[in-house]
Amino acid sequence: MSHKLVSLLFTLLIATVLILPSTVLAQYESDELPAVERYQWQPTMLVDCPTAGTLKRASYNVSIRSYPAGGVLGAINIGLSNRLMLGISYGAQGIIAEERPIWNPRVEFNVKLSIVDETIIMPAISAGFCSQGFGAWHNVAPKDITQKVDRYTFKSKGFYVVGSKSYTMGQFQTGLHGGLNYSTEQEDNDENISFFLGLDTRLNRDIGLVLEYDFATNDDINGGSFGRGNGYLNGAIQWVYADNLVMEFLFKNLTNNRKDASDIWRGLQVTYVEYF
Repeated sequence: MSHKLVSLLFTLLIATVLILPSTVLAQYESDELPAVERYQWQPTMLVDCPTAGTLKRASYNVSIRSYPAGGVLGAINIGLSNRLMLGISYGAQGIIAEERPIWNPRVEFNVKLSIVDETIIMPAISAGFCSQGFGAWHNVAPKDITQKVDRYTFKSKGFYVVGSKSYTMGQFQTGLHGGLNYSTEQEDNDENISFFLGLDTRLNRDIGLVLEYDFATNDDINGGSFGRGNGYLNGAIQWVYADNLVMEFLFKNLTNNRKDASDIWRGLQVTYVEYF
């Protein structure tokens, strides 16, 4: 699936979402956003891509993600203010296995600053840095034992800017997201800026759906690249068990972009949010 085809599909999807809630939004004449019910889940990230959302002051979230080859990644993020969020993460391949775990080489960090608040017209805009990539840590490129790469299977976002806009339909919100990023994982000699698009929505009170497309223009150069140039289409089905507890089934690489993968990437994630 090419960049152009995926971009067209996302454009049609976004246009549909923009048109559907127009009658709902027309009743709000002020610049304030409509209120939503308390159980509305507010994501700070989609699957691998960030949103413009940040945690509220004095709140934190804890997430545990499983990934292929018995990998487990744990992360904690804290809302230092209503605009600033900080986090750390660490994991290893082979945690759920019989072999000795292969630990990631370092603890990774996440910081996000809200720059512009969302209004009924303008999207929220945030900037941040995230050094946490996803999947196993690799020292060599796929099928190339001579070239060192030092990177995650899915590169970290590095420095990024992202915009998010939500639309209320009934009791729930649909969020549209888009941004660009510059990863610091560059041992594969691919230093290009990349772009991403995303969507999150609720199908009912308990079930949500997430889609994202990472153009992965920083992972499509021959040699140290893990990608074929198709970008990464990822998704998640969410079970919003409670106000502050969400369980997700993750599925990634729907575009068959990975050189070393014969099927889609599957995993589970649990996220818990609480206040101090």
